[in-house]
Amino acid sequence: MTPNYTNVHLKFKLDNISYNHEELMEVAYSYVKEGVSYQQELGNFLLDWLDYKDYIITKTSGSTGKPKNIKIKKQAMVNSALATGDFFNLKPGDKVLHCLPANFIAGKMMMVRAIILGLELDMVEPTALPKIDYEKDYAFCAFTPMQLKNFAEYLNNIKTVIVGGGYVSEAIIEAIKDKKPEVYETYGMTETVTHIAVKKLNNFKDTDSSTFNHFKTLPNITVTTDDRDCLVINAPYLSEEKIVTNDIVKIHSDTSFEWIGRFDNVINSGGIKLYPEQIEKKLKKVIDKQFFITSMPDNTLGNKVVLIIEDETNKIDSSIFDGLDKYEKPKAVFAVSKFIETKSGKIQRAKTLDLIKLN
Repeated sequence: MTPNYTNVHLKFKLDNISYNHEELMEVAYSYVKEGVSYQQELGNFLLDWLDYKDYIITKTSGSTGKPKNIKIKKQAMVNSALATGDFFNLKPGDKVLHCLPANFIAGKMMMVRAIILGLELDMVEPTALPKIDYEKDYAFCAFTPMQLKNFAEYLNNIKTVIVGGGYVSEAIIEAIKDKKPEVYETYGMTETVTHIAVKKLNNFKDTDSSTFNHFKTLPNITVTTDDRDCLVINAPYLSEEKIVTNDIVKIHSDTSFEWIGRFDNVINSGGIKLYPEQIEKKLKKVIDKQFFITSMPDNTLGNKVVLIIEDETNKIDSSIFDGLDKYEKPKAVFAVSKFIETKSGKIQRAKTLDLIKLN
């Protein structure tokens, strides 16, 4: 029988203490009244989760547009938690680590998984390098890319790690390639109630070589594309309607796909379609600062490829572009002292580009 969003699993624990519905409500009130910032965020979410309504209101990240409030059914969040538990074989009583802010969907879902699956959850402040008890073993944890980068050498006491919310760099993948935990990059968004697919990042076997770039969907989720080659998600237990994204993908089966880039970011330069994210992937091996690829109007090409770098100067050795195809090479480089980012740390490309246009 599928759990209801009103249920609190008998084995659920928060910081080593068991709570029922009413007791957890009291904890939420105390967090809001007396807790530090991250506890207040968690308390506010718990009050929303434990109330009489069958939905919550949450904000999108704002990485591709203005953040907006959306309504998410609580039962969809329960179903998402069950799918994650099934995929990663999480069992009642498993210990999990929570170090994400609760004002975004990923942080909310860590708490929902614990409540619904009966997990023993340790909550720590969501800093760039979370302070945890290294004597404890954990079955599961979710990190941001920055947290994973900083935490890479301390991963041995965690069985399974997921990472999402931003680009996972080659340097991070290199740092975790031989680590004990199984590490997975997630694909998802607020509208899909966090991740709907995952991609393994380390501990590959010979049989994985042909699929290491593929995202694999969670149970009962299938994917197709529309006429733009953008991903369409069929997840009946999360949404009554198919979810149409702006992510260009290559479909390998109805349960696996390869991410190419954002439809919004595609550059048509001289009649050639270019995908900024694929160019960035090549350049991240030779540029150690924050940057992104975008385009500007050009009288000859229609649009020309440009590189925007977070630096005080745009002085770059052109040899770093040697690994790019002819049409991928930037025609200009612009420097911005500080990129404009969302609260979750994602670069807001359009707003950052506006800084250059205003100068």
